[in-house]
Amino acid sequence: MESHTIKGLERVGNIEIYFEYDRIDDDSLPTLVLLHGFLSSSFSFRKLVPHLIKEYNVISIDLPPFGQSGKDYRYTYSFRNIAKSVVMFLEGKGIRRFSIIGHSMGGQISLQLIKSYPDHVDHAILLAGSGYQPGYSEKMKMVSYLPFFSYGIKRYLQKSGIEKNLKNVVHDPAMIDDEMRQGYLGPFIKKHDIFRALGRMLRDKEIDLLKEDLSDIHTPCLLIWGRHDRVVPLSIGERLHKDLPNSELVVIEDSGHLLPEEKPEEVYQLIKGFIGVATPT
Repeated sequence: MESHTIKGLERVGNIEIYFEYDRIDDDSLPTLVLLHGFLSSSFSFRKLVPHLIKEYNVISIDLPPFGQSGKDYRYTYSFRNIAKSVVMFLEGKGIRRFSIIGHSMGGQISLQLIKSYPDHVDHAILLAGSGYQPGYSEKMKMVSYLPFFSYGIKRYLQKSGIEKNLKNVVHDPAMIDDEMRQGYLGPFIKKHDIFRALGRMLRDKEIDLLKEDLSDIHTPCLLIWGRHDRVVPLSIGERLHKDLPNSELVVIEDSGHLLPEEKPEEVYQLIKGFIGVATPT
């Protein structure tokens, strides 16, 4: 069966959300919702989605303020509120049950979503999902109000450079090509208002879920980690596995942090084995 893709922007509350919906027009098939990481977008799933759409309906979302989604300074960029916006968007599409795949920061938002809306999520797959990060200090939050702060963020990202950042998230730097460079750098060149929104995101970020919060999550969770992840080390995955009562941890060798790009076939097979597929009617 072949899927067709719907792309667009949809207003949810006071923010626009960009999505790509690959649908097979069979409601018996599970729906997968893909949430990307920090400073990324749905672009990061471009190698994984072609595998998933063989057997699932797949929605990739650009989380505000990233990718093509809105960057409104009035929006609250806490992970809890972003999770709420994702659920509101899905409900607007008539989707009330789904499985969620969250990479890095998308994993943090996935856990917030499961905690607040446990009846919506059948399975959760965290690809090197971040966790256990404190909120920013009050001093840093105050500095973020200063007029030059957004310019400082921009200068910092320019100075660190796309090449250095990409080499930090992959195990084999030989896989970095011009398509990857442009895909991750493009939104920051075209959308200058993202830097102001990042300042707001810094202020809005709450403390990550604590051990006692995680212990109340009983949604089946598959934790997939790269052996050589330098961004969110395997120790975080092991800690999450310990604190999430219904979880499984799988480590992929010869891979770093950017699992959807580095090992899309292996990730797909693990997802398929974890959640299964429905038989099309």
